[in-house]
Amino acid sequence: MTAVLPDLAADVRAALGAVVDPELDEPITDLGFVRSVSVTGGAVEVHLRLPTSFCAPNFAWLMASDARDAVAAVPGVASVLVELDDHHDSDLINRGLAAGAGYRGTFGHEAEESLDELRATFARKAHTAAMERAVTALLRTDPAADVAALVLGDLPTGERTTEALLQRRAALGLPVDDDAPVLVDAHGTRPAPEAAALFLRRARSVRISIDGNAHFCRGLLTTRYPGSEADQAPRPEDRPLLSLTVSKESRP
Repeated sequence: MTAVLPDLAADVRAALGAVVDPELDEPITDLGFVRSVSVTGGAVEVHLRLPTSFCAPNFAWLMASDARDAVAAVPGVASVLVELDDHHDSDLINRGLAAGAGYRGTFGHEAEESLDELRATFARKAHTAAMERAVTALLRTDPAADVAALVLGDLPTGERTTEALLQRRAALGLPVDDDAPVLVDAHGTRPAPEAAALFLRRARSVRISIDGNAHFCRGLLTTRYPGSEADQAPRPEDRPLLSLTVSKESRP
């Protein structure tokens, strides 16, 4: 029997922390989507949960399959079982994961040809939101900064918003050197100086949409699974979440 490594469970959870919800651009561990992790010898079993039973199957598949791949890569792990609980496609997804059938092999004719474009779309949105957060953080401390002329070297080193932007840029293959302009689209194209303000406003709308969805999904999860808020990591600069529970007094 394979001996249990002292920190294997912690290593598994750390690996799951690198798996993100593609739409919300947050780790599934921070969102509370990891329901349980159990380790027996080198065998690991992970159960995931989502805010609703009808979350998009392609998103659910991405998170479940990414979780399986992340855990399988942890040293000391001999076998991995990842299961998605309480989803309308749980049985189908869990069978496909266990069989290593892949997305198209699992969903057949219902599957899109590839999930690569879906990943790319959300990677572009994640970069846009991270860019807006980094610029807004800088403007809070330096309101007179020339947004159009900003380069990465102007952003504060080591700040969460700066590091997040650098990671998102690297994922897209964008330059991360100090002289690289901050305001660029996912293809590296820089807006004209006179268009910088509009470019930033559009980026802000993307960021607000992502943040709003994240708030909503966190609230839905805590409504569906009371107590799951204890498994959620607070979001930086978040306001308290509004309860999604409707009291009897407020019902029409």
